[in-house]
Amino acid sequence: MDTFDFILDDGIVYLNHAAVSPWPQRTAAAVQAFAEENARLGSTHYPRWLAVEEHLRERLRWLINAPAADDIALLKNTSEALSVVAFGLDWRAGDNVVSSDQEFPSNRLVWEALADRGVILKQADLQAGTTPEDALLAQVDAHTRLIAISSVQYASGLRLDLQRIGDFCREHDILFCIDAIQSLGAVRFDAQAVHADFVMADGHKWMLGPEGLALFYCRAELRERLKLHQYGWHMTDAYTDFERRDWRPAASARRFECGSPNMLAIHALDASIALLQGHGMAAVESRVLANAQRLITAISDNPALVLITDPTPGRFAGIVTFRHRSADNARLFEQLTRHGVLCAQRGGGVRFSPHYYTPAEKLELAVNLAAHAEP
Repeated sequence: MDTFDFILDDGIVYLNHAAVSPWPQRTAAAVQAFAEENARLGSTHYPRWLAVEEHLRERLRWLINAPAADDIALLKNTSEALSVVAFGLDWRAGDNVVSSDQEFPSNRLVWEALADRGVILKQADLQAGTTPEDALLAQVDAHTRLIAISSVQYASGLRLDLQRIGDFCREHDILFCIDAIQSLGAVRFDAQAVHADFVMADGHKWMLGPEGLALFYCRAELRERLKLHQYGWHMTDAYTDFERRDWRPAASARRFECGSPNMLAIHALDASIALLQGHGMAAVESRVLANAQRLITAISDNPALVLITDPTPGRFAGIVTFRHRSADNARLFEQLTRHGVLCAQRGGGVRFSPHYYTPAEKLELAVNLAAHAEP
């Protein structure tokens, strides 16, 4: 479980997995092989491509502990998956969705867009309660139909207790929708244990895949409750019978995939998830948390820096956000970038997000460069 999985340039300190990850060597090789085969043979081996697609569904089923690969849809991105849920449910005027004030815009705009149907978005201040979960659940009332929350907040790095929220939702007959983009590939995730009804995540962050392909999990009992708004050949029950006139949406999650699959991205993401599967998510999580802890300790111990991420065990995953006491964030970010540290400005500070393979010496270098930023 070493850095040989990746071939990043020596001058790069890559701490931006919460944004867009570099590809592992095997993923780049899979894309190159697919492109070369397509150039030489076209779709001669299309049945083999379909087999890779099925392997990917099974790997994603494993990653989130879904009951079956048929529960996994392959969509374009998290936003599309959220839209499938938001505009698929049968809302009544006066219904509300409970979320937080720390969500990425994808998990806010889609619910705000339901305002013309009389649906209200209630955004909890996660710092207003004894725990973030207390603050979130305090917003629930008799009209709450769904709780929509990120497993890990993209800016602060706050990790939510999904088990507690899921138990509450199941007890009160509330739907539970999880944007897991900052969890999957970084820490273990169990859709069954947390009673998730819907889970979505792009592959280009911690899953180490390409942009343009996302996982969407819908609990089997709920699939037919989501009204479809996209239709095409690929979502039908007999999608390979092009002459057939009668049709129904597929019983599986493929009903949410209206058109041709993104085979290039499928080959890439399959290779990336195979890498994680080979290491095992318990080992990956252990390394991610250890790297995050190294950053938290180094930042907390440095008088020039102020930690923003909650350092409590269980409250962070792979994201560590901080600020400099005298240099503003834009200045700090510019200086870090100039020295080859790839990071992001988020949450009132600078966000570092190392993965399992990030060397300890790179973390030390990044913190040292941040501490010595010029005001």
